[in-house]
Amino acid sequence: MPELPEVEIRRQYLETSSLYQPINHIEVEDKKLLTTDYTLLQSSLIGRQFTGTSRVGKNLFVRTDTPDIIVHMHFGMTGDLAYYHASVDRPRFARIVFEFANGFNLGFLCPRKFERVGLVDNIDTFLKRKKIGEDGLAISLATLTEQVRRKKAFVKPVLLDQSVVAGLGNWIVDEVLFQAFIHPEQRANTLTDVQMNRLHEAIKLVLETAIRNEATYRDFPNSFLIHVREWDDSPYDDVGAHKFCPRCGTRIERSVVGGRTTFFCPREQHP
Repeated sequence: MPELPEVEIRRQYLETSSLYQPINHIEVEDKKLLTTDYTLLQSSLIGRQFTGTSRVGKNLFVRTDTPDIIVHMHFGMTGDLAYYHASVDRPRFARIVFEFANGFNLGFLCPRKFERVGLVDNIDTFLKRKKIGEDGLAISLATLTEQVRRKKAFVKPVLLDQSVVAGLGNWIVDEVLFQAFIHPEQRANTLTDVQMNRLHEAIKLVLETAIRNEATYRDFPNSFLIHVREWDDSPYDDVGAHKFCPRCGTRIERSVVGGRTTFFCPREQHP
């Protein structure tokens, strides 16, 4: 699933490819992918231009030259963008295509059809209605502390709650807690000031590292926990059952916390 770093990369891609080009037509292969009526989408966007973008968590907003007409994109499980000339083959899974007057198109790729596109007239109103908290890269230490400490649940599911902080997915929270030396089953309301400061710094470290490396996980620093996950190429131990903490060499434990697969170091992230 595209997490905050992947959506930020898509935001940057759209900004560098698709702004200030009048929209001639919008092709929609499956109207179930729209959160706005197709006729309204067409009438609202034809002749207009994308003028800028913003992102909150996993939600991408594309502003137009009409302030109250904003495109909202959610990338679901596998969504992506492709900017291409109309003379070449349409990319596979480009089920929604914005056709520009200059002969180029922006395809919204929906391989599994969990992706969504629609219109909103006010970003803040939309976020409030959807109960989406402040973005992981923008949230202040004071706000994070207030949001986290009001919960008595384990800290991992609290951080996964998009109303607490927006954009943190499962592997990101594992990495953040590892970098902050916090056990995933510590109660959120028991975090000390020192732990909250480490947590805040770790969120920015992990997200900025992922964006800088274009979410290519194998390029992350060797000190990151992400290298223990199954889809990475880091070495297993001699029986192939565990991987080791990159800091202390302890075998990483795998458990289920809040219904999600969780990796942590039992020595450095003790309860």
